[in-house]
Amino acid sequence: MKLICLETSAKTASAAVVTEGKVIGEISVTAGLTHSQTILPAMEALLNSCSMKIADADGFAVSIGPGSFTGLRIGIGAVKGLAQGSGKGCIGVSTLEALACNFSGLSYTICPVMDARCGQVYTSLFWANGGYPKRLWEDMAISLDQLREKLSSVEGEVMLVGDGAELAFGALSGSVRVLLAPPALRMQSAASVGIAALHHLETEQMISPGELTPSYLRLPQAERELLARGGHPGK
Repeated sequence: MKLICLETSAKTASAAVVTEGKVIGEISVTAGLTHSQTILPAMEALLNSCSMKIADADGFAVSIGPGSFTGLRIGIGAVKGLAQGSGKGCIGVSTLEALACNFSGLSYTICPVMDARCGQVYTSLFWANGGYPKRLWEDMAISLDQLREKLSSVEGEVMLVGDGAELAFGALSGSVRVLLAPPALRMQSAASVGIAALHHLETEQMISPGELTPSYLRLPQAERELLARGGHPGK
């Protein structure tokens, strides 16, 4: 199975083509432009480099969150359009699970961390023992103090990965045993989205474009502010 994969949950826009046991190609762009400007040109350049057309793919994979609300909508919207236009299926992958897949095949306790702002991080916990990472925690949005408390009960060293890993390392080192992932393995990656998607497709089916939805973990800022003023989201 050959998948075209997109990752737009944070500052880096990434496109990849993956198949079982192999990353055929990947392009990542962190140029300060919006993902709407970069992700489709990056994908087009990647496909040209791989001498591949969209019709050659068996389906599409995308990170569905948590992450930047705007970024997630851009990536998911792009995959919806690609899947609809080609008549192919698609699959959504947790951004945090995909980050843990940066360490597939290695042996670490992995804590993906993304800066959720407002004093919170998006996080989870996985254990990789030379194979695909096993989920230990569900995805959640918590404070760094809450993350410190949760990690204090974890045995051994914990590898921090993600765009919030450096922030968490500075806040947690000295109180819990944490390692900072090297730069080449630290950030979100469309190739890792593809690794996670292929793993899920061993037991799951692709879904239609209309079924693909984001997983924000919390309300958008505008709705949180409305609630704080006593209003009701959606009204």
